[in-house]
Amino acid sequence: MKTIVQISLDITDIDEAVRTAEMAVRAGVDWLEAGTPLIIAYGMLGVRALRARFPQTPIVADLKTMDGGWLEAKLMAEAGATHIVVMARAHAETIRCVVKAGHDFNIKIMGDNLACPDMVAGARMLEDLGCGYVVHHIGYDERRGIAARGGRMPSPLDQLKEVVAAVKIPVQAVGGLTLEQAVRTPEYGAPLVVLGAPLTIDADSFKTAAGDVESSLRLICDKVHAYGDVGPAERSK
Repeated sequence: MKTIVQISLDITDIDEAVRTAEMAVRAGVDWLEAGTPLIIAYGMLGVRALRARFPQTPIVADLKTMDGGWLEAKLMAEAGATHIVVMARAHAETIRCVVKAGHDFNIKIMGDNLACPDMVAGARMLEDLGCGYVVHHIGYDERRGIAARGGRMPSPLDQLKEVVAAVKIPVQAVGGLTLEQAVRTPEYGAPLVVLGAPLTIDADSFKTAAGDVESSLRLICDKVHAYGDVGPAERSK
């Protein structure tokens, strides 16, 4: 698929989230993500606000669904989301329910392998259960906690090549990547480049980062889009 730039709106103020999205779209960002902090703060209202302002832009609802999968996906689809995130550590029946909702409501399903004992096997399971994308994810708490205790901070790049090789669906890498690392993930075969904390969002305050973010985003989008086609094609569901 063609490379995609997605911005994670991990912001707890709805007006700021919309303003940040406006800036991102002007810079060339392709997909908007209603990040988990925004969804916790506003639920369906956050997704609706983004959909009202951006009627044609794909919107990822980062629900991190663990249970009640069909209903959660239905609610977010009705609010205007085009993509829903379900966790690999959920029960397989929950993942199946979310995938069913994808067919029922014409939305795409992203499976997140965060905290899987075997990240590669988790990604493969998500594909086998019908997810259309894999989010290869090292969590915020995991990264910071291990580093705080003096350990080496884990990175999604550690196993990204193995995850990409294990599945036939598009992969994105998430979790503590530097700007340079995120922009280069298409070189690993992962076409979905996610920008968020701490790249364009302040990871500590969950507000838009300071500085000329729009100009930086424009350069990032140009570089990512220049990769062209990377990895496998998208699934229709």
